[in-house]
Amino acid sequence: MWQEINYKEDSNDLLVPNINYKINPAKIESIEANSIAEEIGFEPGDAIITINGKKPRDLIDYQILISEEFLNISVLDKNHEIHNISIEKDQDTNLGINFQDALFDSIKQCNNKCPFCFIDQQPSGKRKSLYVKDDDYRLSFLYGSYLTLTNLKKSDWERISTQKLSPLFISVHATDPKTREKLLKNKKAGVILDQISWFEKNSIQMHAQIVVCPDINDGKILEKSIIELAEFYKKNSQTVLSVAIVPVGLTKFRPENDGLKSINSEYAIKTIKQIEKIQASLQISLGTRFCWLADEWYLIAGKNLPSYKTYEHMPQESNGVGSIRSFLKTLNESSNNLPQKIKQPKKVSWIVGKLVYEALIPTVKKLNLIDGLKVNLYGLPSIYWGQEQVVTGLLTGEDLVCGLKNKDLGEAIYIPSIMLKLNTDLFLDDKNIKEVENQLNTKIHVLDESNDIIDTLIGKSNRTNTLENA
Repeated sequence: MWQEINYKEDSNDLLVPNINYKINPAKIESIEANSIAEEIGFEPGDAIITINGKKPRDLIDYQILISEEFLNISVLDKNHEIHNISIEKDQDTNLGINFQDALFDSIKQCNNKCPFCFIDQQPSGKRKSLYVKDDDYRLSFLYGSYLTLTNLKKSDWERISTQKLSPLFISVHATDPKTREKLLKNKKAGVILDQISWFEKNSIQMHAQIVVCPDINDGKILEKSIIELAEFYKKNSQTVLSVAIVPVGLTKFRPENDGLKSINSEYAIKTIKQIEKIQASLQISLGTRFCWLADEWYLIAGKNLPSYKTYEHMPQESNGVGSIRSFLKTLNESSNNLPQKIKQPKKVSWIVGKLVYEALIPTVKKLNLIDGLKVNLYGLPSIYWGQEQVVTGLLTGEDLVCGLKNKDLGEAIYIPSIMLKLNTDLFLDDKNIKEVENQLNTKIHVLDESNDIIDTLIGKSNRTNTLENA
């Protein structure tokens, strides 16, 4: 039951149909148990129109607006009736509301035509969300997605400065103006250094990304980009916090004559040597390696990943820089003090991308020493994308069906949740878990965290008993 007050709204536009709002009401997905929102009477399907007379444009605005002690909230319920709610709470206390989307107005689309864009390297006819080219600074701030800064209006720059939306994650690719314009196919792309200078003046920090495309932004241009970005890392003020060096990824669906070349082992080895030399120099001059190679470089080159400590504070782990090294470290720690046997014998399969297969063999060998446990490790290529060496997160339902057909899978297969669309059972090719289970005639278990594999297989009780007896 709504605990409602009566007051007159300043704006009449709250009474018009939803379709006419410039900013859509913030649709509520769920309410946290024992929260203020539950006590007040909020329900999934309700939508917030205003908070203290202001329409939140996104989750950022919402968090700022609810930080006050006294809140007057206008709510549109599931029956399209408006309620005016008054709340008094401690400052900065959360209401316990989760929204369907982080953005309540329209998403800022990308206006570049990068030939290496993964969105353009997909087949047609799949779910619409796979073709959305977001280039939104708010999603960058909230979730660490990368943006190019080519589509920002004056009001966007002002908001970034005013609300101190920092750090942001920026796809630089090259600091050389002509090279960046060529890569992004956008005449507005050449002012990236001026934009970073604006960040510095306004105390906004950023992490940078460079997607390396052979013969376009590599070699001397790559070195120049790193060095020029490093000039924004100073003892008293760090604007550019880190740089991720990522190999270009190409699929069989890419446009013809795109001018791009795939990366092979020889090229990866050459790039590793170049970047490690630059890292050593920057370590001396800046006290940090500053730039890091994505894990794929080492896996493609057939080289061991650098030690965990060389990644310093893992500033770009979410971008695949050190994520596998971190995963292997966790696996190694988790595989210490394993039980000698498990109570309930099981035979299962663990599915990963072929690119990481070799790195996981030592862990699987340890697990298979446990009496009663048999783990088959399968590192699959991607027939769907046309890639022999692929990371686990890009494996599709089709890849599982084709790669595991007639294989000894045991009683079930285990996959990480990164193969699926967030909070769904859909793979990247729109196959769902049930379809794949039926075609493989086996059960699929999804691991929310990839490093949960050990506790899941041996059972937490076995782990506890082993630790107690250690």
